[in-house]
Amino acid sequence: ILVGNTAATTGAYATVGVPFNAGMEAAFKEYNDAGGFEGRSIKLIHYDDGFDGAQGLIYTKQLVETDKVFAIVGHFGTNTVGATLDYLKQAGIPMVYAATGIEELYQEGATGNDAVIYPVQPIFSAEGRVLLARALAGGDVGLSGTKIGVIATTDDAGNGLMEGVKRENEDLNADISYQEVEAGATDYAAAVNVLKNNGCDVVIACMNQAPLATLMASMRDANYNANVITSYVNASATTLGAFVENGSITAERKVYSTAWLDTSTEAGLADYMGFAAAMSAWELENGGSGTDNALNSYAMAGYIAGNLFVQSLKYMAEKGMQLSWEQYNAAMEECDFHIPMGGSISYANGDRLGVTALALNTISLEKGESGYFELQVVSPIMSLDEVLASKA
Repeated sequence: ILVGNTAATTGAYATVGVPFNAGMEAAFKEYNDAGGFEGRSIKLIHYDDGFDGAQGLIYTKQLVETDKVFAIVGHFGTNTVGATLDYLKQAGIPMVYAATGIEELYQEGATGNDAVIYPVQPIFSAEGRVLLARALAGGDVGLSGTKIGVIATTDDAGNGLMEGVKRENEDLNADISYQEVEAGATDYAAAVNVLKNNGCDVVIACMNQAPLATLMASMRDANYNANVITSYVNASATTLGAFVENGSITAERKVYSTAWLDTSTEAGLADYMGFAAAMSAWELENGGSGTDNALNSYAMAGYIAGNLFVQSLKYMAEKGMQLSWEQYNAAMEECDFHIPMGGSISYANGDRLGVTALALNTISLEKGESGYFELQVVSPIMSLDEVLASKA
């Protein structure tokens, strides 16, 4: 059973794309080793698009038209997903899990070829609402901000997250200063100094991984000690741990990220152990140490993408369904999916909403027993209404 994706496995986003694909491969190996779909194995065909949407479209067409993949699984990155959604809908090919949260993924009551898109990760605009609510919430739920600064990149991720912040602030009426920056800029000193001079005690970082590194370095260099809250896309112990090591994160300048996964519960921990075992088995078979990605959030995300595709095949096998696009799309609408280390998601009635309940994490300031910096749960998975009830 051929599935495909294009992902950035070289360049600035390779630190995301490489472990993400490894996690998918681990999920597929786990399923294949257990017998697969009526004896058939899943095989991933991957192309490196370098996080370039135009190249991603070329490779996506190659996957569909030349390689004849059955589905696109773990479709990767804001640029490529945005450039290929219309094509995938036109082709009618199932797309399971997008590694981005662009607004175009959000659909209520999708029908026909629109319904072949199955997002999982939070949609940026919905997450932006949560970021503001968490920034203002008190106690262990949020950051108890009194004056909020927003720095947003002028790309899909930044625009979507900032739009969500603005939408939520129509109800909350918080004191907010907005600054926009170019994603590819090497210094955000001007924007940082505006927020610092305005006395913002919490900064909402509406951006992806590479710009976040620029922001944190700029805050460090400006000696701007405000807490930062950012998207789940930055919830990586590897990424945030590097900020601790270079002094961008300190006790006075912490970074918090939303999370749609939580391993602090008994069920979440059990799911994590399943991920770790599958990841270790794949690494040992492919020249790794067996622990290379044990704490990597992007590997977990890739594993979830692969696991959800596996769940759909298991459902079809249980129901005696044939492996066709028509039958597959019917199965996706019928099956209630468990997100490993997370909650659940349903695609019934054409709803394509992504995950809407999120937790809040931060990074440890010291390395743990594992020898790595570790993500720590500050607040469990909560709905937006639950967070709003805790507003400072």
